[in-house]
Amino acid sequence: MSSQSNPITELIAEKGVLMADGATGTNLFEMGLESGDAPELWNEDHPDRIEKLHQGFVDAGSDIILTNSFGGSRHRLKLHNAQDRVFELNKKAAEIACKVANSVDRRVIVAGSVGPTGELFIPLGALSYEAAVEAFAEQIEGLKAGGAEVAWIETMSATEEIRAAAEAAVKVGLPFVYTGSFDTAGKTMMGLHPKDIHGVAKDIGDGPVAVGANCGVGAPDILASLLDMSAADPDALITVKGNCGIPEFKGTEIHYSGTPPLMADYARLAIDAGAKIIGGCCGTSCEHLSAIRKAIDEHNVPSDSVEKRPSLEEIESRIGPLKNKTADSTAKAAPRERRGRRRG
Repeated sequence: MSSQSNPITELIAEKGVLMADGATGTNLFEMGLESGDAPELWNEDHPDRIEKLHQGFVDAGSDIILTNSFGGSRHRLKLHNAQDRVFELNKKAAEIACKVANSVDRRVIVAGSVGPTGELFIPLGALSYEAAVEAFAEQIEGLKAGGAEVAWIETMSATEEIRAAAEAAVKVGLPFVYTGSFDTAGKTMMGLHPKDIHGVAKDIGDGPVAVGANCGVGAPDILASLLDMSAADPDALITVKGNCGIPEFKGTEIHYSGTPPLMADYARLAIDAGAKIIGGCCGTSCEHLSAIRKAIDEHNVPSDSVEKRPSLEEIESRIGPLKNKTADSTAKAAPRERRGRRRG
């Protein structure tokens, strides 16, 4: 982990466990975002709605809020003919988040959300490593200019893409966090195992501030990934931002099964399993976050983390069955339909 002074390790030293924010996409849909639209364009078209979302997260107790910039690279923005607006849209995303963070009388960290490009790297696709670094640096320059303190690289599948984004963060001068989405039989779509997350970019700059998992296929599964990650490196700062329960189709809409009490129990289990930063991804509302905040504040951190680490059986009995088998399981993983998705 990074030895460099940064706001995340400083606040963890003060508070022990931090709460990140909730879903961006699913909450913006509730505010009127249409399927297929770019949330990043709302930074200029509807900044009041983005500010309202951040304010809701902060009011619920978030210590870290992520900018509305998940798809803010030129590769994602070109789908909306906005590839020439990378710097301004990311700068605006950070400025809106910083306005909210600076309006409260406690420390709230603004992290610049950096999602995948959506492109495949050579030789599977056309994107070169060098071009990826350049694109991520362009995005992170905008985030830094707007006031983001950390590059939050998330929902990643490929090790090369994590490394490219990390290299870009170092080039721009921001510390970085990175998380994978372990949604394919307990691994990422490109085959990265949770236990191997620590070594992906530890040689870049001062290494990551924290590593972890987000999104995926449900709260039980992300806790299984957390167990693998914390067992592989008990001293690492690990973050989890799990989806709100399990996604289920009801007609043509995706609904999330997680209730506030379930997400509170997810937070307690995450602390026992070794997470230091806990938030929610798809489906996680401010109401869910308030329950997570209360759980974090009231839960006693195990004095003997080895003895208190939850088992998979305990996780399933408390918050529901795994949707996929873990990466280490010899049983055949349950089939699932892959869907394109963005964070939250």
